[in-house]
Amino acid sequence: EVELGCLAVPSGASASLPGCVLIHDVWGLGDHARDLTRRLAGEGFVVLGVDLYRGLGEPTIRDPGAWMRDLSDPDMLATVGEAAQFVADLPETAARGVGIVGFCMGGSYALMAGCDGSPALECVGAVVPFYGLLSHEHGLLYSEAGLDPARKPRSPLDAAERLGAPLLAFFGGTDPYVPLEDVERLRRAVERCDVEAEIEVYPDAGHAFVNDTRPDAYREREATEAWGRMVSFLRRQL
Repeated sequence: EVELGCLAVPSGASASLPGCVLIHDVWGLGDHARDLTRRLAGEGFVVLGVDLYRGLGEPTIRDPGAWMRDLSDPDMLATVGEAAQFVADLPETAARGVGIVGFCMGGSYALMAGCDGSPALECVGAVVPFYGLLSHEHGLLYSEAGLDPARKPRSPLDAAERLGAPLLAFFGGTDPYVPLEDVERLRRAVERCDVEAEIEVYPDAGHAFVNDTRPDAYREREATEAWGRMVSFLRRQL
């Protein structure tokens, strides 16, 4: 454990390993996120499973949508930047950049981390969002009363127009929280950016298809394929 979350380093690690930050879903840095962190480290990466909620005490999340709408995106991205810099400065890492991997809410922040351009996130070398929420216009991030512009200055879709890091994004074709219309808007946005970007939609998968703690959501074939593609992508980019 480190101040920013949980750090997983491959056994027998020496210098020059690629580094990643893994961003949890709305439920926080729980067992599933920690397991993913360890699994990615097992692929040869130094991985920090960042705890975005570390300064929020013991959060009680009764309504995931309301919780996410109330989070400050600038604050969350500042934490992601701090985590990425932490990984970049570790003696075991000496790569071209830090990879950012995220799931659901964490996928949104992974995408935005690749579009931020701030000094804190200059070390980001690749981003891999899994079923990240994209729009403020509908779904879990939509508020009839409107969103606080200080906390939610732009949607992930709006941010994507300034993508500056290589992107590999995964979505499920039956995801009720990320309609295919949003995915196509994301595809069009990143096509206009001068950076490698690939978006994969698994037609028969829904939201959280990588989460093997949820039998209702987990899709083994898609999860296995996406994981392998992510690892290859990160090795190539980092």
